[in-house]
Amino acid sequence: MTPPSDTPIDARKESLIEYPSQFPIKVMGAKADGFVHAITQIAQQFDPAFDASTVELRNSKAGNYLGVTITVTATSREQLDDIYRALTAHPMVKVVL
Repeated sequence: MTPPSDTPIDARKESLIEYPSQFPIKVMGAKADGFVHAITQIAQQFDPAFDASTVELRNSKAGNYLGVTITVTATSREQLDDIYRALTAHPMVKVVL
């Protein structure tokens, strides 16, 4: 039976992610000094156990941009939202996936 429409939905039941879990985040930005360090600092701010040795880097075809994949331990939807907000707000970041 479907619950009435005025019944609150438990966000944890609606999530496709099981917490805690390893969650990769791709960040694109201009290839510049300090870019990778800035991204890893944000990751460590929200995931104290973040391991910078797991960072993956990929240059764009022309070499002007750098893709950085960080893998954080996601503990909640709120934590992931906060990480995405911090990354997208950083001036060196162009795209976060």
